[in-house]
Amino acid sequence: MVGDLLYGRTVHSLCYLLAKNYTIKKLFLVAPSVVAMRSDILTFLRKKNVSIKESHNLTTILPQCDVVYQTRIQKERFGDRIDEYAQAQGQYTIGKKELARMKKDAIVMHPLPRVGEIDPAIDTDSRATYFRQAHNGLYVRMALLKILLGKKK
Repeated sequence: MVGDLLYGRTVHSLCYLLAKNYTIKKLFLVAPSVVAMRSDILTFLRKKNVSIKESHNLTTILPQCDVVYQTRIQKERFGDRIDEYAQAQGQYTIGKKELARMKKDAIVMHPLPRVGEIDPAIDTDSRATYFRQAHNGLYVRMALLKILLGKKK
Protein backbone atom coordinates (compact mmCIF):
# COMPACT_ATOMS: atom_id res chain seq x y z
CA MET A 1 0.00 0.00 0.00
CA VAL A 2 1.39 3.32 -1.08
CA GLY A 3 0.43 6.94 -0.40
CA ASP A 4 -1.95 8.37 2.16
CA LEU A 5 -2.21 5.54 4.68
CA LEU A 6 -3.31 7.75 7.58
CA TYR A 7 -6.51 9.21 6.14
CA GLY A 8 -7.27 6.82 3.28
CA ARG A 9 -10.39 4.89 4.28
CA THR A 10 -9.93 2.41 1.44
CA VAL A 11 -6.57 1.24 2.76
CA HIS A 12 -8.03 0.86 6.25
CA SER A 13 -10.92 -1.26 5.00
CA LEU A 14 -8.62 -3.30 2.79
CA CYS A 15 -6.26 -4.03 5.70
CA TYR A 16 -9.15 -5.32 7.81
CA LEU A 17 -10.53 -7.39 4.93
CA LEU A 18 -7.20 -8.94 4.00
CA ALA A 19 -6.28 -9.80 7.59
CA LYS A 20 -9.69 -11.27 8.45
CA ASN A 21 -10.47 -13.20 5.29
CA TYR A 22 -7.25 -13.93 3.45
CA THR A 23 -3.91 -15.39 4.28
CA ILE A 24 -1.44 -12.66 3.48
CA LYS A 25 2.19 -13.20 4.36
CA LYS A 26 3.59 -9.71 4.16
CA LEU A 27 2.22 -6.23 3.78
CA PHE A 28 4.46 -3.38 2.66
CA LEU A 29 3.40 0.10 3.75
CA VAL A 30 5.05 2.97 1.88
CA ALA A 31 4.09 6.47 2.95
CA PRO A 32 5.50 9.84 3.87
CA SER A 33 5.86 10.14 7.67
CA VAL A 34 3.03 12.68 7.91
CA VAL A 35 0.52 10.15 6.49
CA ALA A 36 1.88 6.84 7.83
CA MET A 37 -0.56 4.05 8.76
CA ARG A 38 -2.56 4.47 11.98
CA SER A 39 -1.27 2.54 14.98
CA ASP A 40 -4.62 0.82 15.66
CA ILE A 41 -4.53 -0.78 12.22
CA LEU A 42 -0.90 -1.83 12.66
CA THR A 43 -1.84 -3.44 15.98
CA PHE A 44 -4.76 -5.28 14.37
CA LEU A 45 -2.58 -6.57 11.53
CA ARG A 46 0.07 -7.81 13.95
CA LYS A 47 -2.58 -9.59 16.04
CA LYS A 48 -3.62 -11.36 12.85
CA ASN A 49 0.02 -12.41 12.27
CA VAL A 50 0.52 -10.23 9.22
CA SER A 51 4.17 -9.37 8.68
CA ILE A 52 4.43 -5.62 8.17
CA LYS A 53 7.29 -3.76 6.54
CA GLU A 54 7.06 0.01 6.67
CA SER A 55 9.30 1.90 4.27
CA HIS A 56 9.86 5.27 2.65
CA ASN A 57 11.52 3.71 -0.39
CA LEU A 58 9.03 2.60 -3.03
CA THR A 59 11.78 1.68 -5.51
CA THR A 60 13.19 -1.12 -3.34
CA ILE A 61 9.75 -2.47 -2.41
CA LEU A 62 8.25 -2.72 -5.93
CA PRO A 63 10.12 -5.85 -7.11
CA GLN A 64 8.78 -7.77 -4.09
CA CYS A 65 5.09 -6.93 -4.55
CA ASP A 66 2.30 -8.91 -6.18
CA VAL A 67 -0.15 -6.02 -5.81
CA VAL A 68 0.55 -2.31 -5.49
CA TYR A 69 -2.40 -0.43 -4.03
CA GLN A 70 -1.63 3.22 -4.77
CA THR A 71 -3.58 6.04 -3.13
CA ARG A 72 -3.46 9.79 -3.56
CA ILE A 73 -2.28 12.28 -0.99
CA GLN A 74 -5.52 14.08 -0.12
CA LYS A 75 -4.91 17.82 0.10
CA GLU A 76 -8.24 18.43 1.81
CA ARG A 77 -7.11 16.30 4.79
CA PHE A 78 -4.28 18.69 5.64
CA GLY A 79 -6.37 21.82 6.18
CA ASP A 80 -4.01 24.74 6.81
CA ARG A 81 -0.95 22.47 7.19
CA ILE A 82 0.26 23.37 3.69
CA ASP A 83 3.90 22.59 4.47
CA GLU A 84 3.05 19.01 5.45
CA TYR A 85 1.00 18.54 2.30
CA ALA A 86 3.82 19.88 0.14
CA GLN A 87 6.21 17.49 1.88
CA ALA A 88 4.01 14.45 1.12
CA GLN A 89 2.43 15.28 -2.25
CA GLY A 90 4.10 13.76 -5.29
CA GLN A 91 6.61 11.78 -3.28
CA TYR A 92 5.46 8.40 -4.64
CA THR A 93 4.38 8.01 -8.23
CA ILE A 94 4.02 5.05 -10.55
CA GLY A 95 5.04 5.39 -14.15
CA LYS A 96 6.81 3.29 -16.76
CA LYS A 97 10.09 3.26 -14.82
CA GLU A 98 8.37 1.90 -11.69
CA LEU A 99 6.34 -0.60 -13.71
CA ALA A 100 9.58 -1.96 -15.17
CA ARG A 101 10.78 -2.76 -11.63
CA MET A 102 7.64 -4.76 -10.83
CA LYS A 103 6.99 -8.46 -11.38
CA LYS A 104 5.54 -9.26 -14.79
CA ASP A 105 2.32 -10.54 -13.20
CA ALA A 106 2.00 -7.89 -10.46
CA ILE A 107 -0.92 -5.47 -10.65
CA VAL A 108 -1.46 -1.80 -9.82
CA MET A 109 -4.69 -0.85 -8.10
CA HIS A 110 -6.04 2.58 -7.09
CA PRO A 111 -9.38 3.65 -5.58
CA LEU A 112 -9.52 6.69 -7.93
CA PRO A 113 -9.64 9.55 -8.59
CA ARG A 114 -5.95 9.95 -9.17
CA VAL A 115 -4.11 13.24 -8.95
CA GLY A 116 -0.70 12.70 -10.49
CA GLU A 117 0.37 9.63 -8.52
CA ILE A 118 -0.12 7.32 -11.51
CA ASP A 119 1.15 8.35 -14.93
CA PRO A 120 -1.64 8.01 -17.54
CA ALA A 121 1.02 6.50 -19.85
CA ILE A 122 0.65 3.20 -17.98
CA ASP A 123 -3.16 3.03 -18.28
CA THR A 124 -2.94 0.60 -21.20
CA ASP A 125 -0.52 -1.77 -19.46
CA SER A 126 -2.28 -5.04 -18.54
CA ARG A 127 -1.05 -4.67 -14.96
CA ALA A 128 -2.96 -1.39 -14.52
CA THR A 129 -6.25 -2.69 -13.11
CA TYR A 130 -7.72 0.45 -11.53
CA PHE A 131 -10.34 1.13 -14.22
CA ARG A 132 -11.58 -2.46 -14.04
CA GLN A 133 -11.50 -2.14 -10.25
CA ALA A 134 -13.72 0.97 -10.41
CA HIS A 135 -16.09 -0.69 -12.90
CA ASN A 136 -16.49 -3.78 -10.72
CA GLY A 137 -16.98 -1.60 -7.65
CA LEU A 138 -20.09 -0.13 -9.26
CA TYR A 139 -21.74 -3.57 -9.43
CA VAL A 140 -20.73 -4.44 -5.89
CA ARG A 141 -22.34 -1.23 -4.59
CA MET A 142 -25.48 -1.93 -6.64
CA ALA A 143 -25.73 -5.42 -5.14
CA LEU A 144 -25.22 -4.10 -1.61
CA LEU A 145 -27.92 -1.48 -2.08
CA LYS A 146 -30.32 -4.11 -3.39
CA ILE A 147 -29.64 -6.32 -0.36
CA LEU A 148 -29.97 -3.42 2.10
CA LEU A 149 -33.10 -1.92 0.55
CA GLY A 150 -34.76 -5.27 -0.13
CA LYS A 151 -36.59 -6.50 -3.17
CA LYS A 152 -39.68 -4.62 -4.25
CA LYS A 153 -42.26 -6.41 -6.36
